[in-house]
Amino acid sequence: MKEENLQQIIQPLLEWYNTHKRNLPWRKNKNPYEIWISEIMLQQTRIEAVKSYYARFMQELPTIHDLANIEEEKLLKLWEGLGYYNRAKNLQKAAKLIEEKYEGKIPNTYQELITLPGIGEYTAGAIASISFNEKVPAVDGNVLRVISRVLGMKQDILLPDTKKEITKLLTKYMPNQAGDFNEALMELGELICIPNGEPNCLKCPLKQFCIAYQNNLTNEIPVRVKKVKRKIEEKTVLLLMDPFEKIAIQKRTKKGVLSGMYELPNIEGKLSKREVRQFLQKEKCKVQEIKFLGEFKHIFTHIEWQMYGYQVNIKECNLPYLWVSKKELEEKYALPTAFKQFLK
Repeated sequence: MKEENLQQIIQPLLEWYNTHKRNLPWRKNKNPYEIWISEIMLQQTRIEAVKSYYARFMQELPTIHDLANIEEEKLLKLWEGLGYYNRAKNLQKAAKLIEEKYEGKIPNTYQELITLPGIGEYTAGAIASISFNEKVPAVDGNVLRVISRVLGMKQDILLPDTKKEITKLLTKYMPNQAGDFNEALMELGELICIPNGEPNCLKCPLKQFCIAYQNNLTNEIPVRVKKVKRKIEEKTVLLLMDPFEKIAIQKRTKKGVLSGMYELPNIEGKLSKREVRQFLQKEKCKVQEIKFLGEFKHIFTHIEWQMYGYQVNIKECNLPYLWVSKKELEEKYALPTAFKQFLK
């Protein structure tokens, strides 16, 4: 590993970034609120997919005060489609704290930023460096990939110790243009040193300093050791419709996956049409027709839901569901993607 390579990549990387950086809405004025919202949205989501969500979010909530005071239901509806709804909830928690503790202004240091709900090391580094030019790294998957290739590192980049080592090295060589440097590393990882498929090494401004390229190791580096298999959970999902075509929804508990979100009624396990009818009749629901909607799966970080759906037309039902029209479901209630599959 040639640690000094990190010093040598700074200038060519910054020059490349100045020429090739994409025109993204949150890059226009380095506003810390806009940087913060964009970085939280970009977790687990591609840039192109985020743009429309970001524009809608900023139009509805242009200030921290707006974010702190919006009703949670409306906030979750704005976030609908991005998934990982705790990110939105933590945004509001942090906004309220910023209002109370920092007079509505986002703190301008890494150490203060990292104390806010939902802001980890990467996000704190991104905001601190891009908006306030603090000389701290922002290490995400793109940066881990680029740096591990440049230095020829064979450590597993999914391990916390590897991330700590790369963060420590970058801190040592962080230039005065800290924000641009961090964004340049991320941009290079997005456009050239890509996560899936063959990196475009011939167009890379760092190829003469990259150990993986020089030694034909780009297929071997970065090293990622496969994670443990996800837990499989089977669920039978019910699209219950009354005579007025209103749909039954209910609120999930405050704990676990999708906590506090609305969902279609569902039962643990894989039920047959007959078992669904028996369940509903036991609950004093008068069933007219049951139709199988198909099998779907939805993958979370550590869990995979294998879902079996039925549309059930009923005359009446005494279960404590909230009955809403299709229009209300589209406009008012945030329904996670896992359940939206059954509405198509």
